[in-house]
Order: sequence, then structure tokens, then C-alpha cells
Amino acid sequence: MTERPPLPDALPLPVVDNHTHLDIGASSRDSWPEHAAVDSADAELSALLDDAVKVNVPRAVQVGCDLPSARWTADLVAREPRLVGAVALHPNEAPRLAAAGELAAAYDEIAALARRPRIRCIGETGLDYFRTEPSGQAVQQDSFRWHIALAKELDLTLQIHDRDAHEDVMRILAEEGAPRRTVFHCFSGDGVLARRAVEAGYYLSFAGTVTFKNAQNLRNALAVTPLDRLQVETDAPYLTPMPYRGRPNASYLVPHTVRAMAQTLAVDVPALCRALNATAEHLYGPWGED
Repeated sequence: MTERPPLPDALPLPVVDNHTHLDIGASSRDSWPEHAAVDSADAELSALLDDAVKVNVPRAVQVGCDLPSARWTADLVAREPRLVGAVALHPNEAPRLAAAGELAAAYDEIAALARRPRIRCIGETGLDYFRTEPSGQAVQQDSFRWHIALAKELDLTLQIHDRDAHEDVMRILAEEGAPRRTVFHCFSGDGVLARRAVEAGYYLSFAGTVTFKNAQNLRNALAVTPLDRLQVETDAPYLTPMPYRGRPNASYLVPHTVRAMAQTLAVDVPALCRALNATAEHLYGPWGED
């Protein structure tokens, strides 16, 4: 495994990692039986969370976006107070499950897991036209509508995955009526889309991609987003911020992205931290208890 980057300087105030996948790359996950009680003292996971605490990223939203990872997520967050959970079927899962005749049963299980106390979010759901063929787009759209309805039924935040599908994502949200708290995870649009999303009442979460040299479109989007509509995330283990692009990502690297965001926004880092933290609590509630 590629060596993880070193710890950055700590942030002056706490910030939440809005979206991480601790299960991906966790060496022990595949050895756990489905629905097993997850030991939050697992050395690898505990070390990653401890490192994040050291740099003032003490909390995170753990995202499970297929059935095994959703089960894993629900078990983990029930035992780990530094985490709350999100569960859904990723847009690329929906056509696969539909082809196998398993989509209805998968919906039932996601709906049940979403009712667990520390599941605070439905996500990531949405549309991905990069990996799914046109023949699978109708199933993706139906799945997106189902997840929107579930988030509204349970009054949970919705986290959206939008890849090469901006117009259809915005259209379906308008047609269905978006949940009160809707977040574009790893926002990938430009300034025009950012303005439209903000005007519609949505929140935009920026990942390490906003630090990439070729991502001026993301910095343009960030620059027009009000502080109270922002989140920061890792999407770990992917999208590691500069200067460590290509190495494994983790919540403890959020400070690199926060500092780059502050520079683009021309605000001081403490002010941005305060805004990010307040918005995270608005979106997901308190971490300490249910």
C-alpha cells in the first residue's frame, strides 16, 4: 500500500469531514461477516480517527453506498461516537441490482438501515453517466427518486453524487421536491451550476479536487458559494488534496483543503472553520448523542 501522507498542521477550530469511506481500503472489513458487530477499537480505523482528532477534524460522516458497506456503516457508527452514518445505493449499484432482480429487496434493506438512530443521511445517491451506459440511466433516475422520497419521509439530509449528469440531477430534484437539507457531495460543477444550486437552497461540499491545479472551475464555484452553504470532505480514500495527490486520503488531511478554500474565499481560516462546523451540525445534528 502507498504510504500515507504526514499529518498537516492542526486547524485552529474543529471541522467535520462531510463524506468519507472508512470501509474502502480497511484491511479488516472483508473478514467481517455481514451484520457483524463492528469493533470500533479496530487498530486501523481507530488510528485514522485518532489522527483526524489531532488536526482538529474530530468528527466525520461515514458513507455506505452498497449493501455490504451500508450494513458495515450502520454497525460502526452505532459504536463510534466520532461518526454518524449515511446509507444508500450508489447510482452505479442500481442498474446492477436491477439486472439481477435484486433492487426491490435492496431498497427494503436500505430503508431499514436508514431508520437506525445514528444514520443521519441518505447518500450517496444521484446520477453517474460516466460509468453507466445510457441503457442504465432510467434505472438510475428511478433510484434517485426513491432515495429522495426516503430522505423526505425520514427527514434526513440527502447527499448527492453527480457525475456528468448536472442537468438531470437538477431537473429531478425540482420535479420531486428536494429534501430540506440537500448536499452536493464532491461538487463537480462550475460557477453557474453553483449559483443555481445555492438559489435552489442546496449545500455544496468541496473535496481535495478544489486544490488541483487544473480545477479552476471548482474554485470559481467555491468563490460564489456563501459560507453558510459550504461543507468540506475527503471522499477518502480518494481525491487526496495537493500536495499529496495520488496517495491515500483520510480525514486528517482535511486541513489542506480547508486552507485552500479559505484562500479562494478570501476569508480567514478560523471564520471558515466556524461556518463549516455550524453547517455540519445543522445538516446532521449533534454527534455525541441521539
